[in-house]
Amino acid sequence: MTSSSPRTLAPSGPEDAPASAPRPAGRAHHPVVTALALSAGTASLVGSEFIPAGVLPGMAADLGVSEGRAGLAVAATALAGALTAPTIAAVLPRADRRTVMLGLLALAVVSNLVVSVAPSLAVVLAARVLLGAALAGFWSFAFGVGVHVTGRPALVSTTVALGTSTATIIGVPVSSVLGDLIGWRAVFVLVSVVTFAAGVLLWRLLPPVPAAPGAGFAMMRATLTNRRLIAGVLVVGLAAFANFTAYPYIRVAIEAVDVSVVAVLLLAWGLGGLLGNLAGGWASRRLRWAAAAGPAILMLALIGMATTDQVPVLAVAVIAWGLGFNMVPVVSQLWVAAVEPRRVESAIALQVTAFQIAIMLGAIVGGLIVDQRGPAATMALGAVFAGLAVIGYASIRVRPRAD
Repeated sequence: MTSSSPRTLAPSGPEDAPASAPRPAGRAHHPVVTALALSAGTASLVGSEFIPAGVLPGMAADLGVSEGRAGLAVAATALAGALTAPTIAAVLPRADRRTVMLGLLALAVVSNLVVSVAPSLAVVLAARVLLGAALAGFWSFAFGVGVHVTGRPALVSTTVALGTSTATIIGVPVSSVLGDLIGWRAVFVLVSVVTFAAGVLLWRLLPPVPAAPGAGFAMMRATLTNRRLIAGVLVVGLAAFANFTAYPYIRVAIEAVDVSVVAVLLLAWGLGGLLGNLAGGWASRRLRWAAAAGPAILMLALIGMATTDQVPVLAVAVIAWGLGFNMVPVVSQLWVAAVEPRRVESAIALQVTAFQIAIMLGAIVGGLIVDQRGPAATMALGAVFAGLAVIGYASIRVRPRAD
C-alpha cells in the first residue's frame, strides 16, 4: 500500500534534466515489477489500437471497403481518445485510479470482442470508440500512478513506452502474420484475451492509488494557463501527426517495394522501437535535445521510405523509423512532467489528447493520400511534419512554471 500523500514531480537538476519524485514508503512490490505491470496494460491497449494496420487488406476486403476507409478504424479510436483524455480525471475526480484503470481494460476487452463479430465498418467504428476511451484514460493515469507507487519517473516513462513498442511488435507484424493464417477477426479475439490477462496482472500487482488532490476541472483549467506546456503539447502533436499519417499504411508502403519482406520489416520496426525506448530514457538527461532527436530521426527515416525502391535502404529506414518515433513517448512524458510538475495528471492528459488528435487526423489524411497518391506521398508528408517538430522542440526551453 502506498502513502496517500500527494506526489509531485519537481525538477532536480539543470534546465534540461528530467523531473524526479520522492520515493514512497511501503510499496507492495518492487518498482520495476509495478512499472512492468503498467507496461503490460499499455501494450494490450496500444496493440489493440493498431491491429488494423497489420490486418488492413483482409479487413478491408471482408468489410467491402477500401484500405483507406478501413484505416478509419484507427481514426475512430483516436477521436474517442482525444475527447476522453482531458475529461476523464474531471469526471472521476476522486475515484481510486487502480479501479478506474481496471475498468478501462475491461472496456477494451468488450470493444475487441465486438469488432471480432462486426458485420460492417459502421459497427467496427462504434466499437473502436470504446477502445479509444479505454486507451486514453489508461494512458492518462499510467504515468502518475506509476510515479506515485514507485517514485521513479524515468523508470515509469521508459517502461510504459516500452509497452507501446512491444505493442507494435504484437499489434502490427504478429497480427499481420496471424491475420493471414487465422483471419483478422480471430486476431481481435486473441488480443481480447491478452488484454484480460493484463488486467488480471494489474489487479494482482497494483495497490490502490488515490486520486491526486485537486484533480478535476480546476486542475485542468490551471494547467491550460501554462503557455510553455501548451506550446510543447502542440509540438508533441506535430511529431505524432508525422508518424501516424504514415504508420497505418506501413504495410502498404513495404509491399510497394517487396511484398516478401513485410513480416520481417514490421518486426524490425518494433525492434527499432524497443531501442528507441532505451535511447529516449538515456537521452532524457537533456530533455530539450532528446525531445528534438526523436522527430529528427523520424524525419530522415520517412524521407528514406518515400524515396527508395531498394530493400536494404528500406530496411534501414524502417528500423530508424521505429527508433526515432518511439523516443517520442518516453521523452515527451518526462518533458510535460518537468514543465508542469504540480499538475502531472492533467499535463499527461493533454499530451495524450495531442497524440490522439494527431492519430485521428493522421489516419484520415493518410487514408485520403494513400488512396489517391500512394504510400510514398504519405511518407513524404510525415517527413515534413517531423521536421516542424524538430524545430519546435529545439526552440522551447524546459523550465517548470513557478506558482
